[in-house]
Amino acid sequence: MEYLSNMDIKAARRTERFGARAITCVYWQAGKCNRNPCSFLHRETPIPPNTGYCNGKSTYSHKCMKKPHSSANNKSSPKHNSKNVFIRKMGGGSLAGDYQKPSQSICRYWVNGNCVRGEHCRDLHSWFYGDGFSTLAKLREHKKVITGIALPAGSDKLYSGSTDGTIRTWDCHTGKCVNVVNLGAEVISMISEGPWIFIGLRNAIKAWNVQAALEFTLDGPKGRALSIVVGSETLFAGDEDGVISAWRGGSESISPFKLVASLNGHTSDVVCLAVGGKMLYSGSMDHSIKVWDMDTLDCKMTLSGHADTVTSLICWDSYLLSSSFDCTVKVWVATEEGSLKVTYTHREENGVLALCGMTDADAKPILFCSCLDNSVRLYELPSFSERGRLFARREVRSLEIGPGGLFFTGDGTGSVTVWKWLDEPKVSSS
Repeated sequence: MEYLSNMDIKAARRTERFGARAITCVYWQAGKCNRNPCSFLHRETPIPPNTGYCNGKSTYSHKCMKKPHSSANNKSSPKHNSKNVFIRKMGGGSLAGDYQKPSQSICRYWVNGNCVRGEHCRDLHSWFYGDGFSTLAKLREHKKVITGIALPAGSDKLYSGSTDGTIRTWDCHTGKCVNVVNLGAEVISMISEGPWIFIGLRNAIKAWNVQAALEFTLDGPKGRALSIVVGSETLFAGDEDGVISAWRGGSESISPFKLVASLNGHTSDVVCLAVGGKMLYSGSMDHSIKVWDMDTLDCKMTLSGHADTVTSLICWDSYLLSSSFDCTVKVWVATEEGSLKVTYTHREENGVLALCGMTDADAKPILFCSCLDNSVRLYELPSFSERGRLFARREVRSLEIGPGGLFFTGDGTGSVTVWKWLDEPKVSSS
């Protein structure tokens, strides 16, 4: 009898398992395959089934919430031209046929460095799975929760804020921390708008102009400033007293910001803010979303679709997306009567902490959905087909979009991870 080589045996087993798909992976040949596991051969050594590989939360109650970060700044959510972008497709649109879905759980023993099953473990040994993206760097010098990530216009620096009371400045070319500012108080929230960085503290907002090296302290918030957004040349900040403070242009010699209004209406903490068109949207621990006219600063309507804290808001094209600890993401659309109604409800197994949106390397709209199981789901819209997942040791409270296909996550351990969409190689039709 003629004996088979080890390579022949492995190829035969691969063919038995995957049939005609037992061919060499062209993405692997190009050095860019990050499917986990891949359905095609990586030479003669296929990845064992149900095994993750790496290319490189504690769950908390909203009642003791320190700061669920809002990613609700529509400047970081590129618009999609399709008017039906958020109408769920029926009977199609799933990515299930595009790649074999691996285990959906990260191995907790691997996370702690003591999994003894190795490649035979049924759970993931990787900080992510999915198509078309990979990690670039991990920035780990903060000691506590990351509550904000900012990239000011015209700067080659990345800024991160944490409940450890510091703002760290990172060089985007080297990934090194080049400056640390100790504020002496927890950073509750942080965003950037043009050359400005706005930092939410307790009973105050700090405004930094990184180009002109200017700094101002704005009074107004009562308690922790949980959320910040800018729209129509107005700075808004929501606090734990249920009030939204609004600043507009003031005296340049004293401060370019003048407190012009306090918007009252919520009965509990204002957790998230978003701007879309001429409207300001606010989400609260009172389970409601309020819609404010930014010209008159009047409340136009109250939306009551959620059964728990509204944790994040995104304005994307003509749609409003909202998330909640009630384990749902809701898509709202304007009606002919001028109100907003829920056109689709997406459900998760765990509470949803934060949302963020961007387009991938192929200009497809992708929704990032951070959940209280220490993961971030990536969904391709409008189908809500899962594109992949990112994992962390603790919950991801900060999501931010950067230039050139970059995106950033900040978690409860104080780690900032830099990610990038990949330009995948084209498969030859010959």
